[in-house]
Amino acid sequence: MLDFLLEPLTYPFMLRGLAAAVVVGVVAALVGTYVVLRGMAFFGDTLAHAILPGVAVGYLVGGGSQSVIFWWGLATAVLTSLGIGAITRGTKLKEDTAIGITFAGMFALGVAIISLQRSYAVDLAHLLFGNVLGVSPRDLWLTGVTAGVVVLTIAAFFKEFMVIAFDPVLAITLRIPARFLENLLLVLIALTIVVSLQTVGIALMVAMLVTPPATAYLLTRRLGAMMALAAGIAALAGVVGLYASFYVNVASGPAIVLVSTLFFLIVWLVQSLRSRFLQGV
Repeated sequence: MLDFLLEPLTYPFMLRGLAAAVVVGVVAALVGTYVVLRGMAFFGDTLAHAILPGVAVGYLVGGGSQSVIFWWGLATAVLTSLGIGAITRGTKLKEDTAIGITFAGMFALGVAIISLQRSYAVDLAHLLFGNVLGVSPRDLWLTGVTAGVVVLTIAAFFKEFMVIAFDPVLAITLRIPARFLENLLLVLIALTIVVSLQTVGIALMVAMLVTPPATAYLLTRRLGAMMALAAGIAALAGVVGLYASFYVNVASGPAIVLVSTLFFLIVWLVQSLRSRFLQGV
């Protein structure tokens, strides 16, 4: 058993991958808690796919440089998130309609850009499904700094985010700048999605935003406890998923998401059985 645990740690790429998976899992879980509480899962999925054009252009401009891809993806994510809010407020369209239009248009644009450069299709596939084992020291540093900014912002506005998540009417009564905080939350979601690109990829990002917080939601209704549980579940899923990827020889991103989904199913099943038992008693 000891050899089973220690052997992957002899490889530098595994150490970097584990560090990236844990950091990304924690920050995605913290931001994802608000996504779950506010029913923004569809928005998160849309934003994850909508950054594809920026990522593709960044890849072509930077020749595959992760830092260039990061900044292009971040700019696209922020503009898309704020654009969805502007469309919703500036027209009679409901938010889900604006999100659906943006999702389809941006993702199609990204696929079109990739199709124009067929020689890059294989490399760009890593951005769709993740390549956490390819994280470089520079990528890890950028991930850590960005994650730190997100965590510090959440800590600074914890009470305000809690109010707008649970009681928007109270936020207006207390004269909390709800629109500013909502836009700030959208930017944090954008940052989280971009920083998670190499870990789980565009196609699977929404799972890391939603699944660990949803699992924690089944166990507690207190925001602080929910965030802590979600972060722990996400970090554990990252570690177990990478070990599974190493020994079973499956893609790392899908492995992490599958482990996270398994944790959710276990908690849901236990809670369901417990509820039926209590009803029977």
